[in-house]
Amino acid sequence: MTSVHILPVTCKSALSRTGIPGHRYCLNPYTGCQHACIYCYAPVVLRFSPVSSSWGTRVHAKTNIAEALEREVSRKRDPIGPVMLGSVTDAYQPCEADLGLTRRCLEVLSECPGTGISILTKSPLVLRDVDVLRKWLPAERVHPGSLSVGFTVTVPDDTTATAFEPGAPPPSRRLEAARVLAREGIPVWIFVAPLLPGVGDTREALERLLTEVAEAGVRTVMFDRLNPYARAVSAVRAVYKARFTHALPDLDLYLRDPRRYCAAKDAIVKSLAGKLDIEIGVV
Repeated sequence: MTSVHILPVTCKSALSRTGIPGHRYCLNPYTGCQHACIYCYAPVVLRFSPVSSSWGTRVHAKTNIAEALEREVSRKRDPIGPVMLGSVTDAYQPCEADLGLTRRCLEVLSECPGTGISILTKSPLVLRDVDVLRKWLPAERVHPGSLSVGFTVTVPDDTTATAFEPGAPPPSRRLEAARVLAREGIPVWIFVAPLLPGVGDTREALERLLTEVAEAGVRTVMFDRLNPYARAVSAVRAVYKARFTHALPDLDLYLRDPRRYCAAKDAIVKSLAGKLDIEIGVV
């Protein structure tokens, strides 16, 4: 893995308005991501940021974000939620283990009446904060607010995942973390994103993944398709050529006619989900 530079920065505000359905604000303690997923859309979203050109090798850590968040919420009369943590870059990437910026933000939000949160991550590090997350559960929440934790799992096989997500924890650890949270009574869901043509969306891969999801006690799975940004497609194609040449025709077919390609895959997903009693959705 290429070395990653963690650079401390300060921010003027913590919360950003978002158009993500079901959320009012998003909160990103970090800009840039150590997971370095090759299909990631964030470099396009952050194309004017210094981290875009060095994706996966530089992370800006907003060291004062919890203090900025506390100031913002103290000025608001109404509940600020729902808030999504890590809408652009993972709030539980490796540097969070030492810096704890996400945990500090959760502690602030846990004291805000009626504020819901959702987290989407590729890391089992979220388990560290179960004690804070429990504050959103009905038995302990004086002022109820919604809570959900999602784990992104692109493919079920750890070795395959490493080719596309070189800096992220393996999917097996994410699914085990999902199992632990589900046992804690914390609402958990799985985000299959992106569906990788010919690699992650074969019947065999989907059946294995959905079976493991069901065995972990998770009953909600969302799917997202590969965004055809030129930068992402170029990086994905390079990995296919090096490791998954058999799937290149599937990738090309998807890029030529996404709607037709996905219609066939949707039928497979619905069939498998029905057998496993899993609720599915596509974003």
